[in-house]
Amino acid sequence: MKEQENFKPFVPAEKTLPEFTATSIILGIIIAVLFGGANAYLGLRVGMTVSASIPAAVISMGIIRVILKRDSVLENNMVQTIGSAGESVAAGAIFTLPALFLWANEWKTAFPSLLEIAIIAAIGGCLGVLFMVPLRKALIVKEHGTLPYPEGQACAEVLLAGEEGGAKAGLVFKGLGIAALYKFIADGLKLFPSEVHYEIPAYPGAGAGADVLPALLGVGYICGTKISSYLFAGGVLGWFVLMPMIVLFGSNIVLFPSTSQTIGQIYAELGSMGIWSNYIKYIGAGAVAAGGFISLIKSLPLIVTTFKDAIKDFGKTSSDNDTLRTDRDLPMSFILAGIVIFALILWLIPLVPINLFSAFMIVVFGFFFATVSSRMVGLIGSSNNPVSGMTIATVLIASILLKLTGQTGREGMIAAIAIGAVICIIAAIAGDTSQDLKTGYIVGATPKRQQIGELIGVVASAVAIGAILYLLNAAWGYGSTQLPAAQATLMKMIVEGVMGGNLPWNLIFVGVFIGIVVEILGIPVLPFAVGLYLPIHLSVPMMIGGAIRWIIEKKKDMDEAKKKAVVEDGVLFSSGLIAGEGLIGILLAVFAIIPMKGGSSNLGEILGNFGSQTFLNSNLGGIVFFLILIALFFKLTLFKKAKSNEE
Repeated sequence: MKEQENFKPFVPAEKTLPEFTATSIILGIIIAVLFGGANAYLGLRVGMTVSASIPAAVISMGIIRVILKRDSVLENNMVQTIGSAGESVAAGAIFTLPALFLWANEWKTAFPSLLEIAIIAAIGGCLGVLFMVPLRKALIVKEHGTLPYPEGQACAEVLLAGEEGGAKAGLVFKGLGIAALYKFIADGLKLFPSEVHYEIPAYPGAGAGADVLPALLGVGYICGTKISSYLFAGGVLGWFVLMPMIVLFGSNIVLFPSTSQTIGQIYAELGSMGIWSNYIKYIGAGAVAAGGFISLIKSLPLIVTTFKDAIKDFGKTSSDNDTLRTDRDLPMSFILAGIVIFALILWLIPLVPINLFSAFMIVVFGFFFATVSSRMVGLIGSSNNPVSGMTIATVLIASILLKLTGQTGREGMIAAIAIGAVICIIAAIAGDTSQDLKTGYIVGATPKRQQIGELIGVVASAVAIGAILYLLNAAWGYGSTQLPAAQATLMKMIVEGVMGGNLPWNLIFVGVFIGIVVEILGIPVLPFAVGLYLPIHLSVPMMIGGAIRWIIEKKKDMDEAKKKAVVEDGVLFSSGLIAGEGLIGILLAVFAIIPMKGGSSNLGEILGNFGSQTFLNSNLGGIVFFLILIALFFKLTLFKKAKSNEE
């Protein structure tokens, strides 16, 4: 409390700087849509997204300060506030809504409309912002010295280091350009393969490989050594322990989900990937579900405390009559009216499969999980926020309640996913809003303007996310090796399991108890379980990214300040790698649906024929190019810093 009382923001409350300007709004919307699209592609591919706040802040400084020659930290902060909303909307949408596309394919029905997706995403995002606003004083102001909000503080540090903005932004853009070129050559021109794979005949059932792509390297670096090693450990268990055991003991057995082929026949026809897709993903799903519930159970004391404090402080927000600019929030009348209106829209619009009971569930669960998310990101950061665990709990409870109230079959299943989607987006946006308001509190922003900026970013991203989901599905299809859509597939399986009871429960329970064993050993379950669920080809390059960070952090000939600067350079470069690959991934998806030659092929196929016959189009070619990418990573971070220090 003492630290909070003595705290003074960078821009005093009495001072007014350009903040909510046309420049900040337009630039923020562009970044929200771009990073939302890039994170959608990344999340559907590897099952996780990354925070867009810091890259949005550096890009903003690069454009506003260097190109436009404007100088306002509050304007830069507004850009990152609006821009970071895109990543959170994307995360909530991709963890749930692809399930509707998967069902549409199975049932031979129409896909969810663009308007339906936009409404679900926009209302979920707006509710997440509105639920968080009354918590600002309790969580951001009163507990300033208690809740660190790591991403929020880091983003504030970047904004306050404004004189370095041009150099920092340049590093992000270098990563973006390198990743874009690499991805286009690999998956556009197909000059070399983006996936390397080896079967291991001497160890039947086992296989190894890697998706040699920039985004995975960047994700591994940002996650760090520990998280990437947990992901890798899950992959090793699946591909080098469970799969060989399944082939060894079950070679002559027909095991569900297969209904005719034996395990030996599946392995002979499809190799290790066939064993993974038929059996390991169900074991991984059980482990992910266990991890989600364990994270919620461990958080129960924090959840109860947070909820009590929220109820106590609900409504104690300031109005425009306050003397201090830095104390102004959206008025409570606006918040309450917005919550009621959005709940009614969900109920009354025929496009959205939600009845009055479901809308009531969304408001109750939404406020509860928004409260939990806002508090938890303050302690453990947005990257570790168990949004998927909250969504699993929501989908499971919603499915049970809908079944008990007679809403079953396809209608009930779609409603359960719609409820889960809104709650998932609420929790993701509430956490993002908390981090942004923490950044604003430190730099001296106007909370009310930031909250309006969040709403603008949410709506812009919601409008774009439907088109992005359609585009990616048309190009590759959800559930494919290109876009596994891990969380959405899991949500679909949970709903089907509750409504129809048609899951291979034995395999799922194997995963559940693996998750419990991992928890007993003191290892974080969710990253381990995600590594078990996804192909090892994704966790290998992430492990390499984590190893690069470990090498930098363990380098002995640098003092702590220099080491911190190099690590931060790596984070910015990695953010560029992720954004660059994600944006080119979406561009290639566009190419994949542009018909050519009378409709017999598409632009993507024609481009791919350019390099597919070269000698580089082999496992060795993929490895060589990935080694070049790793060398560039070191050159632009560790060795670049070392050179400047010598000078």
